[in-house]
Amino acid sequence: MVARIQNLYLLFAGLLAVASMFFPFWSFSAGHLFLVSDFCASEFAEIQYSVASSAGGIFSIMTAIISIAAIFLYKNRVLQSKFILLAILLFVADLFSGLTAAHFMNQHFESIRAVITHRPEAGFFIILPEPVLLMLALKGVKKDDKIANAYKRL
Repeated sequence: MVARIQNLYLLFAGLLAVASMFFPFWSFSAGHLFLVSDFCASEFAEIQYSVASSAGGIFSIMTAIISIAAIFLYKNRVLQSKFILLAILLFVADLFSGLTAAHFMNQHFESIRAVITHRPEAGFFIILPEPVLLMLALKGVKKDDKIANAYKRL
């Protein structure tokens, strides 16, 4: 089970999903540094920001759980492939919710006419390799399935 390369890809993708929760996703400087991260509530932002921030945390956790769970489905390659595809969709939702939270924070600063600078932070860059790792894992599962089906023909 551990000797399969796709298990390493899935493990790294899960670890990156967990690690992204501990680092800020985006930052804004408006005289003071404001960070956008998972489960980060702001006293002056609107409810949409809090919902998007919490959704990012939930999607990060779910991506990690699904990635790690897919490791143990090595005997059922079809279900493992579905789990990997679900992890990719959860990654997209995580990225979208983080960008949405940053957008709502940006709208807040624009509404109060504050001069700001903003930039992506470590949490954004940590999750970027996840879809590559998940696609490589999916490719490995399909390769295993092809090898297994080749032996069935004999």
